[in-house]
Amino acid sequence: MIKTMRYIILTLTLLFSLCSYSQNEDIRLIGTIGTEGNQIKNVGDPSDAQDVVTLSYLEAIIADLQSQIDNLTNSVTDQDGNTYDYLTYGDQVWTVENANMVTYRDGTPIPQKTYGLGTEWESLNTGAWCYIDNDPTKERLYNWYAVMGIHDTDPDTPNKEFAPEGWHVPGNEEWQILENHLINNGYNYDGTTVGNKIAKAMASTNGWNSSGNGGVPGNNQNTNNSSGFNALPVGGLGNLGLSNPEGAISVFWCSDEYNRYLGFQQNYLQTGINPSWEGFSVRFVKD
Repeated sequence: MIKTMRYIILTLTLLFSLCSYSQNEDIRLIGTIGTEGNQIKNVGDPSDAQDVVTLSYLEAIIADLQSQIDNLTNSVTDQDGNTYDYLTYGDQVWTVENANMVTYRDGTPIPQKTYGLGTEWESLNTGAWCYIDNDPTKERLYNWYAVMGIHDTDPDTPNKEFAPEGWHVPGNEEWQILENHLINNGYNYDGTTVGNKIAKAMASTNGWNSSGNGGVPGNNQNTNNSSGFNALPVGGLGNLGLSNPEGAISVFWCSDEYNRYLGFQQNYLQTGINPSWEGFSVRFVKD
């Protein structure tokens, strides 16, 4: 790891040297170079330490360095600079933290809206996010339109990408693959490999309402999260301006308008279908 970090630092140093030159030295223009306004265009890739570089060349190297850093730290960085830890489950790689960005992949803002009965939120048919209870100290939740990158009402406008580069929002079938993997690998609360009893293994170790039911997220919470998935009970934004309360439920959008959720009194991962304007958490799966 130290060797790799030294390589990254050395590469960054080289980038700065490539981007600089002395004004007292002659500038060599090699190859076919066009001009547009006051900018030099169509510059080839550098072959010498004193060559200038294009923005696209520099961005490609930065993207490669970011990928190396992500692989070193088992984390991915989104378009806003937020980082998310991830874990591997069988053939899938999942983020184990909730989405927290306020822009689509190309930098287009996702509008923030106020949630509540009679507010604009319930009539939206484009992407938006809000804080649960409109409280900026709490988690960001998204409507399904944001998850799908639907950013305007023109049906001919291409959708934006919501997830970071190299990642996507999982569909219900991908959630089913995760569910089957956890069951088959002994993550049911009773250690069996039959039936869906994995809620406790997926739930975070705190924040859930208390329950006397055995094998559920709300019971003996310090034994939760054996899978590392760390589903937080932040609630969701539901019908008639009401929110599913914090502590009671953890809900995640699927890319196909289903949702997957855990309840504090149930021992299994559940599936639901809700209106697209409701607000839930989001996780990512690696492409």
